[in-house]
Amino acid sequence: MTIHRELLIGGKDVPAVSGRTTEDINPYTGEVYATLAAGGVEDITLAVDAAQAAFADWAAVSPFARRAIFLKAADLLEARGEQAADLMAGEAGGTRPWAYFNVALAANMLREAAAAITAPRGEVLTAQEEGALGLAVREPVGVVAAFAPWNAPVILGVRAVAAPLAAGNTVVVKPSEDAPLACGLFVADVLKKAGLPDGVLNVVTNAPEDAAEVAEALVSDPRVRAVNFTGSTNIGRIIGTHAATHLKPAVLELGGKNAIIVLDDADVDYAVDAVTFGVFMNAGQICMSGDRILVHESLAEEFTAKFTAKVAALPSGNPAEPTTVIGPLVSAAAAQRVARLVADATAKGATVLTGGGEPEGAVHPATVLRDVPRDADLYHGEAFGPVCVIDTFASDDEAVAKANDTDNGLTAGIITENGTRGLTVARRLRTGIVHIGDQSVADEPQAPFGGFHASGYGRFGGRWGIEAFSNTRWVTLATQHAHFPF
Repeated sequence: MTIHRELLIGGKDVPAVSGRTTEDINPYTGEVYATLAAGGVEDITLAVDAAQAAFADWAAVSPFARRAIFLKAADLLEARGEQAADLMAGEAGGTRPWAYFNVALAANMLREAAAAITAPRGEVLTAQEEGALGLAVREPVGVVAAFAPWNAPVILGVRAVAAPLAAGNTVVVKPSEDAPLACGLFVADVLKKAGLPDGVLNVVTNAPEDAAEVAEALVSDPRVRAVNFTGSTNIGRIIGTHAATHLKPAVLELGGKNAIIVLDDADVDYAVDAVTFGVFMNAGQICMSGDRILVHESLAEEFTAKFTAKVAALPSGNPAEPTTVIGPLVSAAAAQRVARLVADATAKGATVLTGGGEPEGAVHPATVLRDVPRDADLYHGEAFGPVCVIDTFASDDEAVAKANDTDNGLTAGIITENGTRGLTVARRLRTGIVHIGDQSVADEPQAPFGGFHASGYGRFGGRWGIEAFSNTRWVTLATQHAHFPF
């Protein structure tokens, strides 16, 4: 039976003002999985009305009461793993292991946010005036505009709202049109069930053709005081421009063109396993996925043979099957985009080692290429699909130069058995994240998460998330009367 959901505004399920709806398509079957209210600019205004009305009371809730809501939400989320898996498969083609990973990490993100609520916040300052006390105090900013993407919908749906809410803000979230249930309404349902007051978190779903107008209306509303966006670099530039126009701080976590470096002392079998995970988890639809595999020339032949054989054997197809590794991309159009990148690279001289060819609906074959020339679109463009490129290097200097040959700077992995050497290489990479002795895909809720350059700015995780969505005020307390010159 097809699911239907309305907007969530002020704690109530309400239809769009226009009465319009939009369809949510299952990428594997091509059938309608759900229908949702197609919110517009008027609905954004109503959602911000509700968030603004709820702000003062939510900001005044004691930290311990707020923490209790987050801890309860974490337990509720873990108990809904089956529901999350069904939603992720139905909306975005996510495999069941990927869904359960989403739930586990998102629950811990809620627990980490709960811990941050009661952690020390602010500083005692030295004061110039005798007998005065200076304080740097962190306070919530107000209403936060949040944008939640489809690719890790439960993780990123929680990340879109957890830190802003923990800091005492209220939120209006615009979930992706490709997974509005999993990355928007499902997360809101869990928090509401945990006791989040009405109006503190509002969700406005929309039709794809209205996305730009709805996003601009949300960011430009004068009552919105900060912006939280995770998504592609191209859309992030637009959101960042809107935020800058209205002088609003924004945290932007955008695309990656991530390298996994296999140094000459690496355990080849371990490297093959690690790289396969780093490239093909969630069919490569992770901002941290390894697009570029840089292998020392002394290991290249052995690594390439073993890696290509492992990739060729990865099970693909129905995301509901527990053994599936390469499920469908988020849409048939996304699979065709990836196929065009591969075709362009091969037309310009690249060699396909495994995979390639035409996708079956939204399922694109796991693909490995080598000899991709600089003029190929795939050389610099994010694949965001089950595709990687193998390249070789002769020295650590060359590996660093090739890894840094990108406008992006999100994450990297360095496969080595020598931690000191790995750290030396890692400190030369221009990325916000690097994993030594591991591949490029990792996320921990207490760690600072974000990138440099075209991968965005600002940091999520732990205290960094709280700081991103709060203001610092300078407060002084005079303990004696001051002397004035007139």
